[in-house]
Amino acid sequence: MEVAFSLEPAPGLVPLRDHPLLILVGLTGVGKSTLVEALGLPRLPDRRELVDRYVLPRYGAEPPIPREERFRLTRRFREEFPGGVAEVLARGYAPPKPLLLFDGLRGEGEVAFALEHLPKALFVVLHAREATRLKRLLSRRDAFDRVEVAPEEEARLRALAQGVLTEEELREALSLAPLEEVLAKLKIVAEEKKNYDPMGLCAFLRATPGPWSWTRRPSPPRRRSWRCGASSERTFASA
Repeated sequence: MEVAFSLEPAPGLVPLRDHPLLILVGLTGVGKSTLVEALGLPRLPDRRELVDRYVLPRYGAEPPIPREERFRLTRRFREEFPGGVAEVLARGYAPPKPLLLFDGLRGEGEVAFALEHLPKALFVVLHAREATRLKRLLSRRDAFDRVEVAPEEEARLRALAQGVLTEEELREALSLAPLEEVLAKLKIVAEEKKNYDPMGLCAFLRATPGPWSWTRRPSPPRRRSWRCGASSERTFASA
């Protein structure tokens, strides 16, 4: 069940800075949506919706837009607000619940901001190989994954695959869908790989004291305390 979210105080809403949260962290196709459904927790509007409401209108864009354009605008937003979507989340208000789920944050900058400004949050980091993510994108057929692929981009995208997929993995992907669709979805995976470093994020979290959870550890991590820092003075308006 999705709950209300606002950037403005309202009756029945409490600041998310003071609320218990479970935040999923991971790129497209790592299994966040599957985990959301399995957990069945009351959930905040997800990353896609927060970007649609508060990021795209800031730059005069309205959904739906191609994914590469979303990447460009969210990157521009992070240049102004290094905490990215985490800054939107931390300034929000929602109904009080025992635990609220948010899907999700990406990258070290967003998680670092959330660690500092959302002191009651727990984090679950999900990771999957690029080949696995590509196969999931090919199978889910979500209109949100639309990208623009011009004929002249084919050679460039094949070159991008060399840093993302092995030749065998690329051949397997091409066996699952038409060439144009594989190239379009590969563009999403490659662009995310360029913008976010999942393993760098894991290293950052391991070195950071705080309450977080690992999906591939045999035993629960230790939970240590940390202090919430001061908030930024920069502001952005709701749409």
